Amino acid sequence: MWSWGKKLSTLAAILLLAVFVSACNKGDASGKVKIEFFQNKPEAKGSFDKLISQFNQEHPGIEVTQVNPPEAETVLLTRVVKNDVPDIVGLGATDTYSILAQSGIFTDLANTELPRTIDPIYLKMLKDVTGVDPVYGIPYAANANGVMYNKTLFKEMGLRVPKTWDELIATAQKIKAAGKIPFYFTYKDDWQTNLPFNALGPNLVGIDFFLQRRENQVTFQDKYREVAEKQLELLKYGHGDNFGKNYADGNRAFANGQGLMYIQGSWAISEIRKANPKVELGFFPLPTGNDEKAVKLVSGIDTLLAVSESTPHKKEAEEFIAFLLKPENSKQYITEQTLFSAVKGVTQDDPSVAELLPYFKSGRVIDFADHYIPKAVQLNSIVQAFLQNRDIDAYLAKLDSEWNKVANRR
Repeated sequence: MWSWGKKLSTLAAILLLAVFVSACNKGDASGKVKIEFFQNKPEAKGSFDKLISQFNQEHPGIEVTQVNPPEAETVLLTRVVKNDVPDIVGLGATDTYSILAQSGIFTDLANTELPRTIDPIYLKMLKDVTGVDPVYGIPYAANANGVMYNKTLFKEMGLRVPKTWDELIATAQKIKAAGKIPFYFTYKDDWQTNLPFNALGPNLVGIDFFLQRRENQVTFQDKYREVAEKQLELLKYGHGDNFGKNYADGNRAFANGQGLMYIQGSWAISEIRKANPKVELGFFPLPTGNDEKAVKLVSGIDTLLAVSESTPHKKEAEEFIAFLLKPENSKQYITEQTLFSAVKGVTQDDPSVAELLPYFKSGRVIDFADHYIPKAVQLNSIVQAFLQNRDIDAYLAKLDSEWNKVANRR
């Protein structure tokens, strides 16, 4: 008959064996440390593949492998539930990231060298999104949300880039009077409907609204009426099928001169150029009010890099992130993806976004509104429905009621 001591000794041996086998599964016969890099942007896979290949060549003892599944955020949440967190995670500063950061899934990198190379604006954005002080992610690349315009068509009509809301509406009216399309809307895809919302909300009401909304100190019904009114005002200057065209349709149409302005994100630039490499693009912040100096560019964290708290290879994971943050590697990534670097001193040289650079340099940027709205609120479908039924009171009440439902479940 076994004694408890023998049982415990045997159990300890089994657990040690399991740990050993698990560790071996992270390596291979040559003793390499294997790191899984899970990221959520299919369009960035090729860019990351190049950087990973270079890293693996320069670090023969480490092998990084990229995983980029469809519906990546859903897959990630499923894996978290199964306690199968990838070594390194790349995703946007969304509600999904906020939930995971607050859950202790990621390593606090505040005391490493990694945050020291990052523009403080983006580190503050992460703190605001999560509501916690630890640095659970390193901002890597940022995007921008504003108004793209066709420079050739603007010149033909003698138009100037509008700097205020009144100038924007006057420009749209002039284009419409000439029988042309002021804004090419692609509202068949519900996520496209919140692009004006993402600019209007933060500029007119501020990001602090969401921090106060978490504490139930303010409501959408109290603060968001002007936002709603301006969402409807813009819709007057679309085309005949605003809710029948999707994102892909819009990229092709705008690339080929159907519409002089396109409320869109910088992520669309490469897609537009695929449809027409010769199109001459410009890009300006959506002027949400009549004080030109008060208008901020909406720019959010497109990709952040987080390290699993449970990975046995934190040192190697941090080494890979440090590699990605090198100025030359960050530059390569943002050039290929037409994004903006969160790394200090790394600039975007693409002429299509030249008009946005002064906003980055002066720090006149503000985060996306939907980064602060819980995913379960289903903002996209609420906004799409509002733009179709045009009922402001019902819209704002719906935003409040859905927010409250989610808040009560958390």
